[in-house]
Amino acid sequence: MPATTTASPSIRVIPEPPGLPEPLPEPSVDELRLETVLGALSDPLRLTIVRKLLLESEDFDHTCGWFGLDRPKSSLTHHFKALREAGVTRQRQYGLERRSHVRIDDLDARFPGLLDLVAAWTPQR
Repeated sequence: MPATTTASPSIRVIPEPPGLPEPLPEPSVDELRLETVLGALSDPLRLTIVRKLLLESEDFDHTCGWFGLDRPKSSLTHHFKALREAGVTRQRQYGLERRSHVRIDDLDARFPGLLDLVAAWTPQR
């Protein structure tokens, strides 16, 4: 039987605009640990957040409301913090809101192919 391949979804890379606020505290590229990143991605909601950022981003970064998740704000804050502290996402403070984007270059440098797997993942409905 011949092998078949399916094209994985295309990750959208949006260039960083000038004049952004400084990012919130996060691990450096050298501090990224596979077990920590995988731990953050082991939650289906966090995996969904990262996948949506990779495939559907319209701007450089997004607020919690952009995701359309029906969860309490405190729960979403926890999930976004877990992703940032693991080094998966970068967050910046814009007044009262925080916006997130995936650290694509950093994660690709440390763990080549990981984000392709996240993009190819299909959430259960």
